[in-house]
Amino acid sequence: MNDHDMLVELNRDYINSVQTSDVRRFEELLADDFLCSNPDGSLVDRKDFLKQTAMPVKISGLEARDVTIRLMGDFAIIHARTTYALPDGRAGAGRYTDVWARRNGRWLCVSAHVTR
Repeated sequence: MNDHDMLVELNRDYINSVQTSDVRRFEELLADDFLCSNPDGSLVDRKDFLKQTAMPVKISGLEARDVTIRLMGDFAIIHARTTYALPDGRAGAGRYTDVWARRNGRWLCVSAHVTR
């Protein structure tokens, strides 16, 4: 599998893990020095991101759309927008940018920035 196809799969896993609160999969996807900028402006490290991920999400039908993967050697940036349903049934949307680095032959997410 080439790098682009691998990142497509990893991005899909990342989004599915958000929807299903799959901390175990995130432990495999995230670098030890991972940082995430949340929609509320807070910056969390890997440990706190895993804690917030463990809480069941209130949205449903989370999907990544218009995914753009920019490969730069052992570094990649993924830009996408999201769509989902809010608890009251209204449509929700946002954007995210994830930064991935190949470390010891594995792609790991090192940074995420999420907006809603």
